[in-house]
Amino acid sequence: MSNLLQTYTALSSSSSRAEVSTALENIIDGPPSSLDTTSRKELIQTLLDDLKTCNRGNGNKSRLVINDAAKAILAVKMLGKVPAGSEVIATPANLSILLALSTSLKNDPRATTEALRCVANALLLIDTARDTWVDKQVGGGGACIDLLDKSTTPDQIFVASRILFLCTVSSASSAFIQSLVENKHGSSGTAVDIIGAKLDILTNSILSGTRMSREAMTDTLKLTFNLLVHYPKVQELNLKGKAKDTGDENDTKVMGDYWSPKLSPVLPPLLRAFKSLPPSSPAPLASPLAEIIHSLITIPFSPPLRSIWFGHSPSSSGRPSLSSLGGTKSPQPGSSDSSYPGPSKEKPGPMDRALSALTAGRRSLSRAPSPTAPSNLDIVQRVHDLLDVSTSHYLPGAIDPDDHSVSEICKAEGESSLDDILAPLVMLMTRLALADDGAKVKIRELLLPADLDRTRSLESREDLLGRCLRLLASIHHARLKDAIGEMLFAICDSDGESPLIFAGTKHQAEVLFSQRLLMSAPTQPSNATLVTPSGAAINPITGTIQEPLVPSDMTDEEKEREAEKLFVLFDRLEKTGALRPDQNPIRKAAAQGRLG
Repeated sequence: MSNLLQTYTALSSSSSRAEVSTALENIIDGPPSSLDTTSRKELIQTLLDDLKTCNRGNGNKSRLVINDAAKAILAVKMLGKVPAGSEVIATPANLSILLALSTSLKNDPRATTEALRCVANALLLIDTARDTWVDKQVGGGGACIDLLDKSTTPDQIFVASRILFLCTVSSASSAFIQSLVENKHGSSGTAVDIIGAKLDILTNSILSGTRMSREAMTDTLKLTFNLLVHYPKVQELNLKGKAKDTGDENDTKVMGDYWSPKLSPVLPPLLRAFKSLPPSSPAPLASPLAEIIHSLITIPFSPPLRSIWFGHSPSSSGRPSLSSLGGTKSPQPGSSDSSYPGPSKEKPGPMDRALSALTAGRRSLSRAPSPTAPSNLDIVQRVHDLLDVSTSHYLPGAIDPDDHSVSEICKAEGESSLDDILAPLVMLMTRLALADDGAKVKIRELLLPADLDRTRSLESREDLLGRCLRLLASIHHARLKDAIGEMLFAICDSDGESPLIFAGTKHQAEVLFSQRLLMSAPTQPSNATLVTPSGAAINPITGTIQEPLVPSDMTDEEKEREAEKLFVLFDRLEKTGALRPDQNPIRKAAAQGRLG
């Protein structure tokens, strides 16, 4: 028997309060190694039994009195921080004791909170305890939602939300999840209504700097995310009458495709929090902003919700395409808008076809003024600003996204990768572009304004556009790279035949490749030339202003020597197997009779 257990069990109802307090403090302050597993379990059970006796008013039979409750519960919490201790707490009888303490000790908020923290720790460490807690035998689920409804401080909201979050992590808790969303709890409505009210309270608390408000909102948002993800699936399963298999039709659905109108009341407070909370420091997308974004990307843009997202009714006008935003073409001499070159005699390879698709229908960047969008595009501006400040934090200057220092910044801030941090925000911007024409135009104007400085390469820019283009060539951030490609593809009407006229075919190829459209074949090639609003020609490959060609000052002998070097280089690459014969440009030129 350990000293801590022996000291505590030696106490009696006649022991002085000082002796009891000292014994409890020694348990609280004792290192984990001070108790073996058997002694730890026995001490936890003894403490809980004494708390139960004390709570029933039988103080004369217990080592504890009501004033000792807070410290004794804290001792239980400290002992339960390891799985062996939480196994004892996770039994139905002991969970019931802690639930009873949390409701009967209302005059001691510290004791109430510590009792629920004991439960939260047990649910975190012991998965089976989550079902036990919400089971009718304990009834902790209903008690927690009632506590959340009545909570007025961040501490109370935090612990209630943490327990509910843990109880809704898995869709296996479908019955409890369904009861939260569908049943009314008191006069406040369903859990969705209660959560919405608490999000508004916590938004104000964060802005005023109240302690624990960020932590409370983070866990409330985790609970929100669980309900947004699991409840629509649970409802659909119930409607189809299938317990396990959702069928082939649902196999194609992804997050955001499942939805229930019963969850709609949570969108307005989510958007209010998203627009109100400032970026954190040093990491701009730290909690709770990250959790808000995770919740928002699960919510669709269905007609009933569009007025909430954008503050307007769905527009009846047609979808504007890139061509409707373009200005006049600058055709090459001898060409007409209605004539297109015929197919080449040589069968094009995959890259040739992709580049042909990308350069098809080149248009001027002299765009007509965009029509006034009926949308309230504050959400678009907010997403853009957050993405700008976040990417500038992790990718300062013109740094390569694959530079080692980028991952070091993530690790220093406790994040695993840039993919996890930024990809959800990029996904939200993509979904905005796909959902609303005005949002799509706004994003294009923010990323690629008509007066864009094109005197240097676009990927070397130190703004959001430059960072996005550099990410397209990233190796280490695959998910973020694909998300950026999807976003750029979306603002170009999701059309592989419509070139990304703003950034040049080099970046167009990267966008198409990210969307697995490298094999796209050209349909309407054009001889038009890209020009800026001032009329300056744009290099179709780089997207920068086309500099006039400077005549070479090399002599014929020097040109011949350089050509020989290239011939030897490509011949060596072919012989070593690094270059296939049909890809050798020297061999191709000779076959086409272009070598003289």
